[in-house]
Formats: sequence, structure tokens, C-alpha cells
Amino acid sequence: MQTIYDAKISDYKTISILGHCFDNKAMVHLAKHLPTAELVAIKKFNLDKIREDIELVESEIILTRQLSHPNIIPYITSFVAGPEVCVVSPLMAYGSCRDLLTRHFSEGLLEPAIILILKDVLSALIYIHKKGYIHRAIRASHILVSDTGQICLTGLRYACPIIKNGKWQRAIHSFPNSTEKNLNWLSPELLQQNLQGYSEKSDIYSIGMVICELANGSEPFAGMAKTLMLTEKVRGCTPQLLDRTTVPREETIECGGDTDISANVLDRRFGRDLHELVSLCFHWDVDMRPSASQLLSHSVFKAVKKAPPLPELLKPALPLSDRVGYDTEEMENFDALAKMSQLEIFSCEWDF
Repeated sequence: MQTIYDAKISDYKTISILGHCFDNKAMVHLAKHLPTAELVAIKKFNLDKIREDIELVESEIILTRQLSHPNIIPYITSFVAGPEVCVVSPLMAYGSCRDLLTRHFSEGLLEPAIILILKDVLSALIYIHKKGYIHRAIRASHILVSDTGQICLTGLRYACPIIKNGKWQRAIHSFPNSTEKNLNWLSPELLQQNLQGYSEKSDIYSIGMVICELANGSEPFAGMAKTLMLTEKVRGCTPQLLDRTTVPREETIECGGDTDISANVLDRRFGRDLHELVSLCFHWDVDMRPSASQLLSHSVFKAVKKAPPLPELLKPALPLSDRVGYDTEEMENFDALAKMSQLEIFSCEWDF
């Protein structure tokens, strides 16, 4: 029997603040749904702070509620409580992939973990594209991980429809609002804003950026001036995975990368299939760039069938355990909760 979550704030007890999102215009809270004692995440948007972006929040809630896929974060319910718009979703106990990189994997995730995450992201993207939408904000902070290793894609406030007046558009010309934080992940054709426009294939370029982000620890062009980043993309600069096959020890990387390369990075080697997958995503000719379903059929996903479960590959990272909510009934503040649970819990930027 499906759990019913009433749209009233009194049904939820806030346990702690998990972090910020939406350019610090909203807070993400860990809360307990009192009727069921289940842990959930609640995003609280301050109406005064999001006054200019209220349409983005509304469109994200509406679109997310229309979609149903195991790899897209569901919104259980949403409601207004005082000066805040509250959106309730399942607790993704590992947080975002960006959180994992920041806290535990500054030089990138293990290759099997990257492939497992990518497999679920592509499944979500296939569904989104079939529904007639371009995501336009695929990045590590919009990829959430549950305690069981399930991957959920979020960030749909930047999505745009491909279908107009009942017809599938070959090219889109609209530029996403409030997109400054997504610029590094966006495709050259989207950033150029020319008459040729862009299509759902622009999301595939973003997938390539995410693979590099998960493998290298940061996205290509990180820290680069936006104008220079755009120039590099337009002139055909192709980001790549950083390992001993792409970064000679006597050289530094010049194209979309970081000059501070550690010995660990110079010693590692990613598989040929993963390198090939990245190259396919960054194909300059959009017509030659594969679709999400074509990417998912790549041979790189066959080898990962024997890989350990994702939570094993994410160690030493630990998820927020469900028992935290049950065993800390009398805990009223975040510090006491973290101490009692003996888990590494602290505020971060959950930008989803």
C-alpha cells in the first residue's frame, strides 16, 4: 500500500539542515514524516528570495510530478507553509555525486562506480528525451545517490520542451534562465545561441562533461573565465579523462583541465571503452553524436555487470542511515544528532 504524505508541515519534524540549493535561495532539511517515521528530504524555498525565479520553481514541481521513472527524483508532495514553498522528496542518503567528490574523492571516483552511475543517468535521460524534454543541467550536483546505490537525476527546473504545437522541433533556440552555474557543462551549440540552435544531443555533451567530472574530481574548464571557456569550446577543445595515457608526466594539460596533476592521477589508467565513450559525447558534429539510448548500448556497460554494488565502491563514504531518525527521538539539534549517530554528517551545497 502506497504511503500517503499529506501536504501539511505539521506532519514533518525537522531533524537537521542538510545544505543549500538553488543558489542559496533554498534550504534542504532532513526531516521525519511523523505518521510513518520515515526520513525524507524537504526543500524549503523562501518566497521573498525566489520572487524573480518563482516560475522556475513552479515549472520544476509541475514537470517532476508529471514524470515517473526510477532514476528521476520524485516529488512526494509540495505545499506552502508560511513564507516558504516546501517540496518533499525521498532521502538520497549519499547526497549528490558532487558531495561525494568534495568529501571523499577529490581525484575522482573508481571507474566501475562511474559506469554504474552513468548507466542510471542515461536511463533517466532516455526517458526525459522520449517525453519531449531537454534537461540542460546535467552535472554531478544534480545526480543523487540513495543508501542502496540507486541513482536519481534532478535539476529539471532548467529543462525545456522539444515539442511545440504538437510537433517535434529539430532545433531549439531558447536559452535557459539562471544558468550561470551550469555553463561549464553546456554544449558549444547551446552556448553559441546561433540560428542553427540545439537539440537533445546537447545533453549528450553534458554527459561527457559529467564523466570527466566524476573521473577527474572536477569538471573540465573549472576555474576558467567564462569567456575563455566559451572560446575554448567553440574552437573545438575536447576535454578528456586524466590518466597516464592523456597526461604525460613531463607535460601539463592545456585544454579544459587542471595544471595541478597529482602522482595518483598520473599513475592511474581508465579503460579504453570509457575513453571512447567520452570522445563520442564530445563529437563536434551533432549528427554524429550518439543518442542516450545508443550510448547505453556501448560495450563499457557490459563489463560492469560483475562490479560490486555501488555502496561498496563508494567507501569510505557512508550514507545517512535510517536508524538515525529512529534512535535519536530526543535529539533536538544537529550537533547532538551527528555525535550520536557517529556518521559524517555536515552541511553542504545540495544544489538540486
